[in-house]
Amino acid sequence: MTEALDTEETARLRRARAERIGRWLMPALTIVAALVIWDRIVVWNQIPHYILPGPGLVAQTLVKDWAILGPATWVTLKIAMMALSVAVIGGVGLAVIFSLSRWAEMSFYPFAVVLQVTPVVAIAPLIFIYVENRTVGLLLCAWIVAFFPILSNTSLGLRSVDRNLADLYHIYGASRWQRLIHLQLPSALPYFLGGLRIAGGLSLIGAVVAEYVAGTAGIGTGLAFRILEAGYRLNIPRMFAALALIAALGVLIFAVLSLISHLALRHWHESALKRES
Repeated sequence: MTEALDTEETARLRRARAERIGRWLMPALTIVAALVIWDRIVVWNQIPHYILPGPGLVAQTLVKDWAILGPATWVTLKIAMMALSVAVIGGVGLAVIFSLSRWAEMSFYPFAVVLQVTPVVAIAPLIFIYVENRTVGLLLCAWIVAFFPILSNTSLGLRSVDRNLADLYHIYGASRWQRLIHLQLPSALPYFLGGLRIAGGLSLIGAVVAEYVAGTAGIGTGLAFRILEAGYRLNIPRMFAALALIAALGVLIFAVLSLISHLALRHWHESALKRES
């Protein structure tokens, strides 16, 4: 009996180890295979580099033009992170107000929905007309995109409190602020972190879209403007290099926010506990 249990435990540990390795190995192999296929398509069909550059040429362009693309990457990342920070502060703060006042939620939530459903590409030109500071305009565009997931998910989390615990707090005479701090906010944390991961990617999208709009006026300096500039000059390898940097930024933001979520939930929330089992 003991030997059977040991064998089962050993098999479970092996499966867990193989899953951990596969979690990193399989995506890496898939990316390598995609790059190889891309390169072979370009070589076998003799596609000119001004139509479709190969991955090797894109990598060379990335290194050669880093003096241009590096600062542009920092500008786009800075705008995205500033917008995400403002979205977190505003979204969480407004969600708390909504949880404390039903009248406030009924009054102002429709405006948040309007901002969410209106395409930022339609709002951005108006923002750059009325806002003279370019950085503030870019920040507003990115914030509009990233704000709603934080507000929506946090509001849902604040309302998704265990009813038995809520009744217990009521029986012991806890104040509204005590229930908020000790019950509602901890319960809303997983919802907030889920919205944060979504908002991280959306803030980057908002920053890129805003740069496109600003770039048409010749005032952009981020990656989107560099893509537009390279397109005007038919420098297709630089366009692909800038696009690769945008994708890398998106993956980096998602990975960092996922790590933050895991570290915050790993000791008590069921979603994180399952990943560690």
